[in-house]
Amino acid sequence: MTGLDEVITQVHREEWARVVATLARRLGDLDIAEEMAAEAFATAVERWPADGVPPNPGAWLTTTAHRKAVDRLRREVKREDKHREALMLADTPQPLGAIDDDRLRLVFTCCHPALAMEARIALTLRMVGGLTVPEIARAFLVEEAAMSRRITRAKEKIKAARIPYGVPFRDDLPARVTGVLTVLYLIFNEGYLSSTPGKDPVRGDLTAEAVRLTRLVHALLPADGEVTGLLALMLLTDARRTARVSATGELVSLDEQDRGGWDGTLIAEGHALVRERLAAGEAPGRYQILAAINAVHTDTRDIRDTDWSQIVALYDQLVRLDPSPIVRLNRAIAVAELDGPQVALAEVEGLPLSAYHAFHATRAELLRRMGRSAEAREAYARAIELSGNSGETAYLIRRRDQLAG
Repeated sequence: MTGLDEVITQVHREEWARVVATLARRLGDLDIAEEMAAEAFATAVERWPADGVPPNPGAWLTTTAHRKAVDRLRREVKREDKHREALMLADTPQPLGAIDDDRLRLVFTCCHPALAMEARIALTLRMVGGLTVPEIARAFLVEEAAMSRRITRAKEKIKAARIPYGVPFRDDLPARVTGVLTVLYLIFNEGYLSSTPGKDPVRGDLTAEAVRLTRLVHALLPADGEVTGLLALMLLTDARRTARVSATGELVSLDEQDRGGWDGTLIAEGHALVRERLAAGEAPGRYQILAAINAVHTDTRDIRDTDWSQIVALYDQLVRLDPSPIVRLNRAIAVAELDGPQVALAEVEGLPLSAYHAFHATRAELLRRMGRSAEAREAYARAIELSGNSGETAYLIRRRDQLAG
């Protein structure tokens, strides 16, 4: 790949979602927005080799795509309609409402309450979050084709119902914040453990952006317990990032991590946020409980000092709020430390997670601890087959190969 090709590829990765979302807001049509953005990138491939890369590639692409959209309308509509459409597309200033950050504003804009929750989350992840359809499908544990149809239906509903891409104001935020938090959580998760083969095991660009945006939401809604909880969860998780990957690129499990390499500043901030929510005396939500679990994990310098009974008790609270198979799987991992692998395996076996790599990795570890090596090897093999993360795959291969027979 040439140097210019690399530049264009990098610009595409960084600017595609923003350009499409900006155009969609102006045009009210996501399909046309994507088509015009693609044409703008094609024009860049033709012109940048001769003209050079512009100082602000994103603005250049947005302007070029906007002009192409205007030209298209002029060709396709009658003379009486052209003036009205041109006014609709005019780049007039719009009120910023309560949100000053461009990307966060687009996240809130796309998380429109007229769409079903899963549809608005998937659409926002695709259009603004920059995640691919396969990455989104893996986050929802559904087939890629099913996720593609879900996103397409969301676009069609926006078009058919003429849902406006209006900038939300402060009064609009509570109705949209649940979807926004889920979007930010899933972006963070994709960065924390990349699901795409060929990408870095941990993507600091995604985790950093998710943390940045969540800080902004917290500034907007400081009294919202779940916003505070999500920020605390991200900080306590991201504090361990540099210790999670070895020099050879293999993921390092929690029990093997060098806790001296954890970021003490982020841990202190995360613990303070958890204590803030405890002092509020309100019933905790999902993110607050997850943050509390991570606070327990990061409260000791030796894993042998971990209070597993407290972690299991917190998972019991979480299961009452969210009895999903993944939550129950994570609870079983903690149960294994408290009551032993046999008790945990009995809870794991019935979970409907046969397509989820972490289910098989968990079974493998439990079977390993019980001395059932042949079954553990089979479970490792299935986890390796399903894992898309190179670092995790390397870890699973090493664990499997350590087994006798």
